[in-house]
This record gives sequence, structure tokens and C-alpha cells, in this order.
Amino acid sequence: MRLEAAARMDLFRKLWKARKLIVVVFIPLSLLPLPLIHPSSEACCAYVLIVTAIYWVSEAVPLGAAALVPAFLYPLFGVLKSSEVAAEYCKDTTLLLMGVICLAASIEKWNLHKRIALRMVMIAGAKPGMLVLGFMCCTVFLSMWLSNTSTTAMVMPIAEAVLQQLICTGLADSHDDSEATESPEDDGDKEDNLEKNQLELLYSNNSDCTKQQLSTFSQVKAGQVKGVGLKPVCNQEVIGHTNGHLPEIAVEIPNVKRVKARRDSQYPTKRDHMICKCLSLSITYAATIGGLITITGTSTNLIFAEQFNTRYPDAKVINFGTWFIFSFPIAIIMLVLTWLWLHFLFLGCNFRETCSLSKKRKTRREMLSEKRIHEEYAKLGPISYPEVVTGVFFILMTLLWFTREPGFVPGWTSLFEKKGYRTDATVSVLLGFLLFLIPARQPFSSSSSSSSSSSCEETESDPLAPMITWKDFQRLMPWEIVILVGGGYALAAGCKVSGLSVWIGRQLEPMSGLPPWAVTLLACLLVSAVTEFASNPATLTVFLPILSALSETLLINPLHTLIPSTMCVSFGVMLPVGNPPNAIVFSYGHVQISDMVKAGFGVNLIGVAVVMLAITTWGVPLFNLTEFPAWAVARNITGSL
Repeated sequence: MRLEAAARMDLFRKLWKARKLIVVVFIPLSLLPLPLIHPSSEACCAYVLIVTAIYWVSEAVPLGAAALVPAFLYPLFGVLKSSEVAAEYCKDTTLLLMGVICLAASIEKWNLHKRIALRMVMIAGAKPGMLVLGFMCCTVFLSMWLSNTSTTAMVMPIAEAVLQQLICTGLADSHDDSEATESPEDDGDKEDNLEKNQLELLYSNNSDCTKQQLSTFSQVKAGQVKGVGLKPVCNQEVIGHTNGHLPEIAVEIPNVKRVKARRDSQYPTKRDHMICKCLSLSITYAATIGGLITITGTSTNLIFAEQFNTRYPDAKVINFGTWFIFSFPIAIIMLVLTWLWLHFLFLGCNFRETCSLSKKRKTRREMLSEKRIHEEYAKLGPISYPEVVTGVFFILMTLLWFTREPGFVPGWTSLFEKKGYRTDATVSVLLGFLLFLIPARQPFSSSSSSSSSSSCEETESDPLAPMITWKDFQRLMPWEIVILVGGGYALAAGCKVSGLSVWIGRQLEPMSGLPPWAVTLLACLLVSAVTEFASNPATLTVFLPILSALSETLLINPLHTLIPSTMCVSFGVMLPVGNPPNAIVFSYGHVQISDMVKAGFGVNLIGVAVVMLAITTWGVPLFNLTEFPAWAVARNITGSL
């Protein structure tokens, strides 16, 4: 019996290891009767759509590889020609993304992002509540222009350095965390001298004793101390070596009982652990919020923009300006409410203690944290010439996007005779191309002003070295996302040509009795639930054609359902697998899955509520949502034919 049980367990283990291969082979074969029994364009397109969607959701193959499935199945089933499918994999948004990545590569290469982040945190201060808010603000700003993943990967090391300073100071802090210093200048100097003297005592002249002391001190710092403090074997020798400032007593870690009670934890107090949780989670949530603001902030926004413009070519309503006007208030409201929710969940409701800007109420650890942040900023040195050029390009790109077709006044495109030829991608690619040409070394300068050592060596060896190289661009360019977005366009094109989207719309006609806000709310809840377990781009790519057909069938302005669904698909914040920023934050070890679920559920509800508020208030006049638009009527008539 035991042998049989062991054999069964071994078989289950082998099947589990091969589960992805089983999905890849079993799913297409099990669904093959659909196009064989019903050899119509709709059935063939549905087969390709279901297979691709399952591959995406299960991640049995890489997302980019799964996005190539329509490239060979559509021609094989006669849905689209191979040349027609290939044309869907490179669109206007691909060029837009390439130009933005050029700017992002320059920002990261010359450390402009780090300067911005540290400066904003310096302004906020080191009080826990204000520190969290400061990191959230700088993360939101950076995530508007960089990818959510890149922003989180950049900000988390800075936050981790501050958190480690808090933890290490807490382990050696002789005062209670909440005790305020009445005169920070004098007391701060005394405490610095005290810490210095303690370290001098540790480094005594006796070499054997020094080794023992250092090992004991490292154990205490790591939170793994099993004794009562720094009482080395050669304690009497240490007592004999004083420097005139401290009394002749043995050196001990203060507040021993608290450390001993938590010897299995790396955090000196529960409050410190709560601060670490709050700050870590705030960064991933802020990156998600920042990605909502601009059309290039996250890949799901780009997917929506391209699929919408492809399906409704006569609708000239979605551009950088209109998206920003709609989404910026959403981001501000979400930022404030998310900060309040995290503060309540992890730091409590004492905002006066955690958010006070008074220097007299700062604890020793808070002052040391501020000192650490200032030291990190000082390491960057004065602002360099490449940083100035990158900042100018950043502002110029934003202004050109806003003023291309602002809507309320003629944009700069009206200066050209032919209309409709220039898009946001034109500006993006032009400025990105110039970054490959402009030298990184200041003209008529005898020395390079680079802000990083590797870049400095580059410019020293070649005075005409450009702001970015192709390697810099290649390192950041998310080709998997490009192919994934292209696969979504190909699926949408197949649904349109085969008539599958019209068929789906007819099946959803029983929902015609619901008001538009109820349809939108159901769509938001559905996509926000699915995206917790599937990738955001894959989820949106599957749902956009269905929601478009639903809107056309119910005679609802498609923007009423598509824009909220696009935003809610980014709210996969409850699990580490929800999106890459969640996984990055989870890898630092400060939070557990239960923390992410508890905090993420609240953020999810906040996001859906704020998006619903926006689409039913200022979104109505902005996009004229009360009427079924002419561009959707034309698409509906064409689809029916």
C-alpha cells in the first residue's frame, strides 16, 4: 500500500511539473471540434480567441509567445490573410512607446529619476505619515512617464535604505520611538557622540576581544541576539578603555527586554514593522495610480487607445490631452484616499503624531532617516548637463502632446496643410531620435558633467557620445509587451472581420434593460476580479472587443464602458501575481500575502468607486456620454452588414 501511495504521489508530482505542457497540448485539441463541426468564420475566430486567452490566463507559454498564436492560426483557418495579420503587430502606439522608452532610457541613465525622488522625499520629511505620502507622490509622478515596473524597481531600493536606517537605529535606540526631542540640534549632537563613543568602545585595542564584540554587535543588529546585550567575554578589558566622555560601565544594547522578546524578528518593534509594510505597499499602489494618468503610463492604456482608434476611426476623442484631463483628478483622489486607507490600516488614526512637520516633535530615528536621505542626495552631486537636457526634452514632449489637439483651441497641427497625419507618436519618435544625436558632453566644456561613473567614462573616451545609445534603448524596450499588444490588435481585427463581435453583442441583448452605469459597474467589477489572477494586458485584450460589442448592442456610448474597464484592469493589487510591481515589493520580505490581500481589497474598492464617480460626473461633458455617437452608429451599421 505504501509503495502504491508513493507511486501515485510520484505520478502527481510529474504531472504537476508538466502541467504547462499539458495545457499547451490539451486545450487546442479539446476545442478543435468547434471549428470542425461549425466551419464558419465566427467559430474559427472564437477557437483562436479562446485558445489564446487560455494561454494568456494560465501563462502556460510566455505572454509574447502566446500573442503569436493568431499570426499562424488566422491564416490556417482562413479568417485573415497572413499579410493582414502581420500589419496588426506594428501600429502607431508601437512607435509612441519606442519614443517614450528613449526618453525613459535617458532619465534612468543620467539618474534624473533618483534626483526627483529624493528631492520630493526631502520635502516631505521623515515622519512616518509624511514619509509615506512623499514616496507615493514621487512614485506617482515618475510612473506617469516610466513603466510601473521600472518605477517600482527604482523607488524601492531608496525606500529600503530609509527603512533599514529606521530598523538599525531602533535596535540601538535608548529612547522610546514616540519620545520627541525638544532641542534637536543639541540633543542630536549628543546622541551622535554617544553612538560614536559606543562604537569606539567596541573597537578596543585587544584583537581577540574585538572579534568577539563585533560578532556580538552584528548579531544584535540582525535581530538575532540571544543574550542580553553587548557583554563580551573580555568585558573587563573594555571597561578599562574609556575615552573621557562615557562612564566606565559595560556597553549594553538599551531596552533589552524589547529586543529579547522579539529575537525572532528583524524589527525592533511592531510599529516599525507596520511602517515597513505601509511604505512598501504604498509604492506599488502609487505606481499603479500614476500609470493611469497618461496614455503612455501603462501598456493597458496603449492597448485601449489603439484598439479604440482602430475600431472607431472616425472618433477623434481620445488623445493625450483628453485622457489626462479625465484621469488626473482620478489619480489625485485615489492617491489621497489610498494614503488615508494605508495610514489607518498600518499606522492608526493619530495623524498629528505621524504627520507633524514640527522639528521639535522629531525622534532620533526620524532625524537619522532624514540625514540618510540627504546623504543619498548629496552623492548625486550638482545637477549635470545631461540631466538638464533630459529635463528639457521631458517638458517639451509633454507640452507638444498637450498642444497638438487640445480641443478648446486650435493646436499646432493646424499649422500644417494636411490634417490627420501627425499624432502623439510623431512627437515621441522625433524627440527620441534626437536623443541619439545630441552629445552628452556640454559644448565648449573641458570636462564631462556626467552623473554616473560608467557614463562619465563613456563621454571621456568619446566627447561626442550621444545622450543614449542603442544598448540603453534596447535594455528598457519591452518587446514582449509590443508583441502582446500586437496580438491583441490581431484578435480584435479577426473578431471584426469574422463577425464574432456582432454575434457576441447579440447574445448580450438581455442586458439592454440595465442603465448604463449598472453595465459599466458590472464590467469594472468583472475585469478587476479577473485581473487579480491574469496579466493586465491579456485581460484587457480579451474584454475590449466584448465590451465594445455590448455597448453597440445596448446603444451606450462605448467610452462609457471601455474607459472605466481600462482603468479598473490596472487594479490587480491584491496578490503578488497581480502585476510586476506587486511581485517586486513582495520580494523585499516586509509584507505577507495576507497584508497584500487586506490592503489591496480596500484599494480595489477605492479605485472602482472613484472611476465610477468620474465617468458619471466630469466624464459626461468631456466625452459627451449622454448620446450614442455618430462614429459608433456608423461602426454599428457596418458591423451589421
